[in-house]
This record gives sequence, C-alpha cells and structure tokens, in this order.
Amino acid sequence: MWLFVFQRLSLEFLWHIFFFPLWWYTGGVIHMLTVSKRLLARGNVILAPGLWLRNLFVPMFGQVDWQGRIVSFFMRLINAIIRGIILFLWLIVIFIFFLVWILAPAGVTLMLVRSFR
Repeated sequence: MWLFVFQRLSLEFLWHIFFFPLWWYTGGVIHMLTVSKRLLARGNVILAPGLWLRNLFVPMFGQVDWQGRIVSFFMRLINAIIRGIILFLWLIVIFIFFLVWILAPAGVTLMLVRSFR
C-alpha cells in the first residue's frame, strides 16, 4: 500500500515538474493577460482621464461667467493631461510585470545552469 502511494506521489511530482513550463506559457500567460487587463481597467477607473476630457467645457463650482469657464477649462485640461500621463506610466509598469512573468522561468533556468558550472 505504501509503495503504491509513494509511486503515485512520485509520478504526480514529476508530472507537475514537467507540466509547469507548459502551464506557465499557456494558461499562466492567459491568466496574466486577464490580470493585466483588469489592472489597466482599474487604473482607468481610478484616474479617469476620459471623464475629465468629457467634462472639459462644463464650468466648475457653478461658475458660469467667462473667467470661471476659462479657469475650469484649463484646470480640467491640465488634470486630464497629467492623469493620462500617469495612466500611460501605469501601462508601462503593467507591461514590465508581464515581461517579467514571461522571462522569469528562462532567467531561473539560466541562473540554475550557471550555478552548476
């Protein structure tokens, strides 16, 4: 009985070791893409540069005179530009995390091979 259990555990362990790269570059990449998409969507919800651009010509604080409209226009324009830049930087960070996900097994394998030299 114990021999059967040991054999089964050994085969499962070897299966997981050999299946890991296949999962990492198929299901893992798909999972990472969905996580990246969700992170980008969440960043867009938090920063919302499109909302600031959509309300570009709406006066802030009910200031309907021309001075209030000018100040509101430039404040919203600057706010939308800065938020757009921050969202673009967030996209770059997400892309770097995705590249690290792709290159991590190759880097670990390379370090493992170099350590045995």
